[in-house]
Amino acid sequence: VELYPFRKAIQAGLSGMMVGHLEVPVLEPKRGVPSSLSRKVVHDLLTQEMQFKGLVFTDALAMKGVSANNTSICLQALQAGHDLLLVPRRIKEEVEAILDAVKNGELTEAEIEAKCRKVLTYKYALGLSKKPFVRLSGLGNRINTAHTRDLIRRLNQEAITVLRNKNNVLPLDADTREVAVLNVGDAKEVQPFLKELSGYINSAGTKGSPTVFQLKKDLQPAARKLLRDSLSQYKRILVCVTEHRLAPYQPFFAEFTHDVPAVYLLFIPGKQMLQIRRAVSAADAVVLAHSSIDDVQCRTAKILYGDATADGRLSASISNLFATGTGQVITPKTPLHFVPDEYGVNSRLLTRIDEIAKEGIKEGAYPGCQIVILKDGKEMYNKVFGTHTWPGASANRLSASVTPGATLPVSPTDVYDLASLTKTTATLLAVMKLYDKGRLNLTDRVSDYLPWLQDTDKKDITVRQLLLHESGLPSTLLFYLEAIDKESYEGTLFKAKPDAAHSAQIGVRTWANPKFKFQKGLTSKVRTAEHTLQVSDSLWLNRSFKEAYRQKIIETPLRDRRYRYSCVGFILLQQLVEARTGMSMDAFLEQEFYAPMGLKRTGYLPLRGAATAGTAYAGIVSGSHAPLSKAEIIPSSFDPFLRKTVLQGFVHDESAAFQGGVSGNAGLFSNATEVARIYQMLLNGGELDGKRYLSPETCRVFTTTVSRISRRGLGFDKPDRQNPAKSPCAAATPSTVYGHTGFTGTCAWVDPTNGLVYVFLCNRIYPNVWNTKLMKMDIRTRIQEVMYQAVK
Repeated sequence: VELYPFRKAIQAGLSGMMVGHLEVPVLEPKRGVPSSLSRKVVHDLLTQEMQFKGLVFTDALAMKGVSANNTSICLQALQAGHDLLLVPRRIKEEVEAILDAVKNGELTEAEIEAKCRKVLTYKYALGLSKKPFVRLSGLGNRINTAHTRDLIRRLNQEAITVLRNKNNVLPLDADTREVAVLNVGDAKEVQPFLKELSGYINSAGTKGSPTVFQLKKDLQPAARKLLRDSLSQYKRILVCVTEHRLAPYQPFFAEFTHDVPAVYLLFIPGKQMLQIRRAVSAADAVVLAHSSIDDVQCRTAKILYGDATADGRLSASISNLFATGTGQVITPKTPLHFVPDEYGVNSRLLTRIDEIAKEGIKEGAYPGCQIVILKDGKEMYNKVFGTHTWPGASANRLSASVTPGATLPVSPTDVYDLASLTKTTATLLAVMKLYDKGRLNLTDRVSDYLPWLQDTDKKDITVRQLLLHESGLPSTLLFYLEAIDKESYEGTLFKAKPDAAHSAQIGVRTWANPKFKFQKGLTSKVRTAEHTLQVSDSLWLNRSFKEAYRQKIIETPLRDRRYRYSCVGFILLQQLVEARTGMSMDAFLEQEFYAPMGLKRTGYLPLRGAATAGTAYAGIVSGSHAPLSKAEIIPSSFDPFLRKTVLQGFVHDESAAFQGGVSGNAGLFSNATEVARIYQMLLNGGELDGKRYLSPETCRVFTTTVSRISRRGLGFDKPDRQNPAKSPCAAATPSTVYGHTGFTGTCAWVDPTNGLVYVFLCNRIYPNVWNTKLMKMDIRTRIQEVMYQAVK
């Protein structure tokens, strides 16, 4: 901490440094030797380790701190490594001591000459050969430049430090109107802060101005109680301190308790807060601004509401209240934290969600999860639990090829394979956008946009039928079978029981032969000009394989048009989107939704980054935001059959994987926070953060339409009122709710009746896809039920 500014100054090219007469035992253990006479400090540390090449000055050698117990001070200073010796006493004696040292070999003439040349060089470079003196007149104006003033202003602002932010009280929510300011100090001095604050607060008093209470000195008990009672009527209390002498206010702060969040704003030096130590210790947030100058006051107000950045750190401890280095970061990107009870949600009941989430991990339903709940657009709950994989996993949990060991704790920014939640978080958004632009109607025949369906039994399938899962298409097709060389293995590919050939378990009662081979020339271990569809780390498919998909769909007979959940239908919707937009669906979604919404961790192909419109080429896209590392992606499962590896950053679903990871039925990755923002946009009728993405009319059509023969909506799933036992939602869920679930253990539900968004993400299929404990324990619906109990 102490040397950091000096290192930075040296790197910036500073050409002069003075060494003080302080004793620093950690650098110079010998007692009585000040730093200015220590070779370990001047030569070893400053000129060698820190590589300072400029002039090294002593402090005044006449000072008692160095001259009291030392003789031949100038000689000692030169030997320590100084270039210039300031204000020595007894000049004649000091010069003679130096000359004697040269004669005795303690100093060399070369050392003296080098220092002399160095000093003369600097004098010449500074123009002192022509102007030997500094002109004192106007010196202040020459130093006090606009650049200097701006630097001082920026330094003061950057020094603002958030010492505490309990329960993420900061940034404050501008929608919270009931904010009181308790001013401690001169009422006039804090006006810049109050003026800036008025832009955020419309209080119960004068509109556009915060409600200010002035704390007077030496208040009597009755007056103190009256003030406390008045402050208790507000939802947030800002204690604004500009007074340096706080002793007269101690009686009030000694008994000041509060049931609402209190934020202390200290426009005074840090040490002075110790006068009201008890109150500061109980504060929910503490912001140390150090100074009450106007710029600092204005910046502090902006920091409170997340409109400016605070990333200061304490350079020295404040007693044992705050340690050196303390400081929390607040930026414009810091998410708001809301107190659920202030929005009609019982926070005590919400804590039951923690118990259910932990129970799922304890019972082996999933290694980790993230849960987000929004109410009226405010985040009521956002927590993560568990780890990426099972730590120290036992053999019965892991496949033989997965090595147990240390694992990462789940982070709120980690992304999950959303599986079929892709259908509504990606594909359906694209379809809604095309419908919104008038480029697609629900009654349109899909074959009108996909000519290869024209001469098939699928030529009359409509967009509406695909969305309602009433097209007659099968639930799924094993497209990857078209890639396998049927001559490369004997017997069947799958069996109900394991044997020597069928050693890869892929289901509760399904075993596969992993020793097959792919068709010759179809795959490659690395990307080539032809092999552009990446299935896993070392498996690339020939781009021509997409034709095999089409042919498989063409050849598969159409069945009756009752309700039949179909991934194949959404694969067709993806191809329809790409035909209508002329770009890959991932690029279209990034252009129309994800990028403008500020979603940095939502998209297909997370290891390659998000697609940018118009940059797709042969399955490879350039990203509008950086790719994620595998450490930021929750592993989905272990595939012992097709890909023979842990799937991390590559979609688990085989149909999506064998299209290169971009598909209409699966392939999207995201975290619960960003998924919730997408569904909040839908709940808002197509608008988010003041920007419109879909029309209210389009949102209304797609979120309220329900099939006549099933619980399904247009792409969305719905609660099952006729058969609650098969409903994907909790019993308390209103019929207006819409959303979807995913095979990997994901769900997102929107409740327009109560203004709720609920998202649950986990990796229940890691490492084994046949793990059904999440469903058997009703984890997702139980959490949803608790949410409704808390809202009630």
